[in-house]
Formats: sequence, structure tokens, C-alpha cells
Amino acid sequence: MQRPFVYCEACALCLAWFRICGTPGGMNTVADGSLGPKWGLRCILGGALMGLANLVPGISGGTMLLAAGIYPRFIQSLADLSALRLRKSSIIVLGLVTGAAAVAILLGAGTVKDAVVEHRWAMYSLFIGLTLGGVPVLWRMARPAENVFWVGMFAGLLVMAALAWTQVVGASSGESREGVVIMFVAGVVGASAMILPGVSGGYLLLVLGVYVPVLSAIDSLKEALRANELGSASDPILGVVLPVGIGVGVGVLLISNLIKTVLERFEQPTLGVLMGLLVGAVFGLWPFQEGVAPKVGEMFKGQTLTAERLAALTADKYPTAIYAPSFTDVMMAIGLIGVGYMITSLVAQIGGAAPRRG
Repeated sequence: MQRPFVYCEACALCLAWFRICGTPGGMNTVADGSLGPKWGLRCILGGALMGLANLVPGISGGTMLLAAGIYPRFIQSLADLSALRLRKSSIIVLGLVTGAAAVAILLGAGTVKDAVVEHRWAMYSLFIGLTLGGVPVLWRMARPAENVFWVGMFAGLLVMAALAWTQVVGASSGESREGVVIMFVAGVVGASAMILPGVSGGYLLLVLGVYVPVLSAIDSLKEALRANELGSASDPILGVVLPVGIGVGVGVLLISNLIKTVLERFEQPTLGVLMGLLVGAVFGLWPFQEGVAPKVGEMFKGQTLTAERLAALTADKYPTAIYAPSFTDVMMAIGLIGVGYMITSLVAQIGGAAPRRG
């Protein structure tokens, strides 16, 4: 027997989710809008999971909120804020979730960045599995799929294939993806993807070519705060953290409402596009690539590389090149893909998103 819940009238995504999957365990909200201690802890847990998810390409922040059982309440709080309905409960929910997410991002950025740089093949294999694990979440929202769903999915696949191609070209040439504008765009894109179950904001940052620069800037900010020398991190703060943060705010408040509108009016094609983006995300995560140190005299980011510049260049800035894997490499990659898939599937099960039978 399903338990009653408060319907989030502002969010068509919630409508699709509950209509198809029913009320997940633990996701019912308090009818009078009050928040008890358990809800506060759940908001903190969900926010921390969402923050960590957005550090890892392939894991959806929205899926993490579903797992914590606070997704409908979070979306309703966003809708209240964007409509300037400053309800106390909504402000508390947003404050706890975003605060916990910010702390998780600040603490985890360096570790995740180092793992990607030093163990790229293993991390990318894991990311592929984490990404594909989000497919059942969106499929349950879309079924029974209509023809327009498949058209939308094909369009999404084409977009991701094009983005993956530009990523490969840029990575192999060392093309710069830095600048205030691209960081602002990255923030908008990452935030809008962050709130959709099954869609990874971290992966889109990876495709845009700003994933490692963003994590590096956050790690620099953390180290500056730890040393109480905030001025030493002025460049990453002004050039990366600030524009990304502004973009995140714009994306959450504006893009989320756009997504809500298209889901209301064009649900099937929109879910199809999202499915195409999710499945196509694998195109840009080929695991068998490695960072290759450039040589003196080579062109790097539009300039001739000198010995001094090469000495100052860190491994996370190296262009990447594809290599031929051994049989063992392939088997280990497949194993990690399976692990990633099971992790995302387990998160969906915890959130009550079990596949519907019959």
C-alpha cells in the first residue's frame, strides 16, 4: 500500500516520476510544511551526496536526491524561491542541501581530480558504468515510449557524439577551455543537469573540457582557506570559482523552470533527448587514453612551449592521447563498468525506484 505524499504542483518531473514509479519509500513530505530533525539530517545527507555526485562524471545529483528521499521537496523549494515565495521550510531545505553540497565539493575536489589524472582509464571505466546506471531511471519515466521519444533520443545521441568529438580534438591539441565566459556556461550547464535524475552535471563539465580546471580551482581555494591565505587563490577564485558559481545560480533558478515547462508540454520528446544525452555520454568517456607530456618547441594552447613553461606545467594540463589496451586492460575496464552500473542501480533502489513489473 502506497503512502500519501504532498504533490509538488510546480514540477512536471515529479508528476512523471510519481505517476510511473509510485511513491518511493521515505519520500513523503510533511503535509503542513514543517521540518523535523530527521528531515534536516536527510537534507544534509542528500546535499552531501549531490555534491559528491557532481564531482564525478556519470553520477546524477538528482538521482542522489532521490536516493535520500528529498527530491520532490527540493524541487518544490526551488520553485518557491524562483516565484519569490520565501517560505521558511523552503529556505531551510535549500540552505541545508546547498550548504552540504558545497562542503562536499570543497573537501572532495582534490581527491577526485587526482584520481582522474593519475588513474584515468580506471576512473573513466567507472564513470561509464555510473552513467549507464542512470538509463533505467529515465526509462521508467518515459515508458511506454512513443515515436517522438526515439526521435528525441536520436537527437540527443547526435549532440553527445558531436561534443565527444570536440572533446577529443581539444584534448589532443591542448586547446584552452579557460575563460570567464566558458566557466559561466559550464556553471549553467552543470546546474541544469544536476537537478535532473539520470543526467550528470560532472560529465557535461568533462565534455566541455573544463572538468579538471574547475576541480583544480576548487582544490586551490580549499588549500588557500586551510592556510588562511585567500589572496593566494585570487586567480582561480575570480577566473573559475566565481563565474561557475554565478552560472550555477542562474542554471538552477532559470534553466530548471525551462526544463519544467518543456516536460509539461513535450514530455516524451524531452525525456527522449535526455535519454540520448545520457547514453551518448559514453562516447566521450573512452577509458584507454592517457596524458602525454608535450615537448619543448611544440604548440600548446596556441603558444610555442618553452622549457620554463614546460617545467611549470602540471600533469592535469597535459593533452591526452588514445592508446591500444591489452586484453587484461579491457577485462579490468569491463569489470569497473559493471561496478559503476551496480552502484548507480543500488542508489536508485535505495531511493525506491525499483523497476515496475508487468
